[in-house]
Amino acid sequence: MIPISEPTPTLAQLRAFLAVAEHLHFREAATSIRMSQPALSGAVSALEEILDTQLLERTTRKVLLTPAGERVAEHATRVLAAVDGLMGEVAQSREPFSGPAHLGVIPTVAPYVLPALLPMFARRFPHLRLTVHEAKTETIVEEVREGRLDLVLLALPTEVGGLVEEPLYDEDFLLAVPADHPLAGDDTPIGRDALKGLDIVLLNQGHCLREQAIDVCREVGARATATTYATSLPTLVQLVAGGLGVTLLPESAVPVETGRRARLALRRFAAPAPGRTIGLAYRGSSARAAEYAQLAKAVRGAVRARRLPVKVVA
Repeated sequence: MIPISEPTPTLAQLRAFLAVAEHLHFREAATSIRMSQPALSGAVSALEEILDTQLLERTTRKVLLTPAGERVAEHATRVLAAVDGLMGEVAQSREPFSGPAHLGVIPTVAPYVLPALLPMFARRFPHLRLTVHEAKTETIVEEVREGRLDLVLLALPTEVGGLVEEPLYDEDFLLAVPADHPLAGDDTPIGRDALKGLDIVLLNQGHCLREQAIDVCREVGARATATTYATSLPTLVQLVAGGLGVTLLPESAVPVETGRRARLALRRFAAPAPGRTIGLAYRGSSARAAEYAQLAKAVRGAVRARRLPVKVVA
C-alpha cells in the first residue's frame, strides 16, 4: 500500500495523459478534453515526475508513447473507468427507488404475502433491485440492525431501538383442529378458554409465531405440549391433520395451507380474537428511510388489492 504521504497521480493528470496517448498530439488532445495546451503539457509533465518515469517521447514532428507510457495508459484506462463507474453508480443510487434493496422476511409470512408483493415491486419500482432473505425473526432483526438487510417484514412490535416500524396489516389467529376433533364441524366462534386442556403444538424456537401462541395460551391458563414441535407452518398443519394436537394458524396462511387437502377444521375465536400485526421495519438512520415509508404504503396497497384475509392498516 502506498503511504498516504507519498504523492500519487491525480485524476486530472491521468485524463490529460490518456488524451495525449489517444491523439499523439498535444493540441488535439487539449481540444478533446477542453483544456489549454500549456495546462495539458504541465499535467503530463507532473505525472511523469510523480512516477519518475518518461511516458512520452517528444519530437518536433510527433509524440510517441514509451514502453512505460503504454503500460501506464492501460492502467489509467482501468482507473478512470472504475471512477466513472463509481460516479454513475452513486448518481443512480440518488434516484428514488433504484439500486439494491435487501428485504428480510419471516417464514410464517413469506409464502403467503410475497406472491402479492413481488409482482407489485417489479411493476411499480422497476429500477429497484430487490433481493429477499427468509429467516427467523431474531436473525433478520440482527441483520437489519447491522446493515446487512435494509428492511424486514415481520411481526410487530420488534422492541428494538433504532428501528422505525410501519404496521401493514392485522390478522386473526384461527384454531386448527383435526377433522374428527370434537371442536370440528361447528362455525360458532369459540372463546379463548376453549384452549384449556388441548394439546397445542407449536413451531420450533426462534419463530415469533411460537411466542405469540404461547402468550395466548398463557392468558387463559392453557399449556402448549412440550413433546411435538414443527420447523414450518406446512409441517405444523400436517401434524394437526395427523391428530397430534391443535394449533393457532395465521389467517393469511389459511388459503395456502388448507388448499392441500389437509384433513383439518378451522374455528374462529370470539372477539377480541387473538392475532398479530405484520409490518415493515428499517433503521431510522438509513438515508433511504423516506423511500421505505413509501414502500410500506405500496405494500399495503398490494395486500389490499390481493384481497388477503387480513385487515390492512389505514
